[in-house]
Amino acid sequence: MPARVGNRQAVAVLDARALGRAAERTLAAVGRRGSEVEIAVVDDAAIRRLNHAYRGVARRTDVLAFPLETPGLGGLLGQIVISVEAAVRQATRLRVPLGLELALLVTHGVLHLVGYDDRDPVEADLMHRRERAILGQGPRPVPARLWTDLLPA
Repeated sequence: MPARVGNRQAVAVLDARALGRAAERTLAAVGRRGSEVEIAVVDDAAIRRLNHAYRGVARRTDVLAFPLETPGLGGLLGQIVISVEAAVRQATRLRVPLGLELALLVTHGVLHLVGYDDRDPVEADLMHRRERAILGQGPRPVPARLWTDLLPA
């Protein structure tokens, strides 16, 4: 199985298989079909603590990615941590299903694990184009508004 999902929150009901499929689709799209990821779905308080501890940023975020890859293809690529509360807020604001927002965050996290970086506007545009292409392979059409104001101030 390309993804192990840990549900560490009580805010929303999750479809762990759908999160696994999003990870599998992304891994295949970036040529990493044999790799695995761990996905932890947490609340805002937990992701805020992790963001502060590992990035020195004392605020919540929607997704964190921790690369753990060892040499060679296959094996554990890394860990992705998603705030379900941020996903709920973003899905509500953008009028998209929570499952779609979570699929975007999984895709975004996997892309970070393989080296994509969205801190630079040019690289962010490249990353978001790749997300659109990958999510466009899924079972439903993806509205462009999914990439509107991902993390408002």
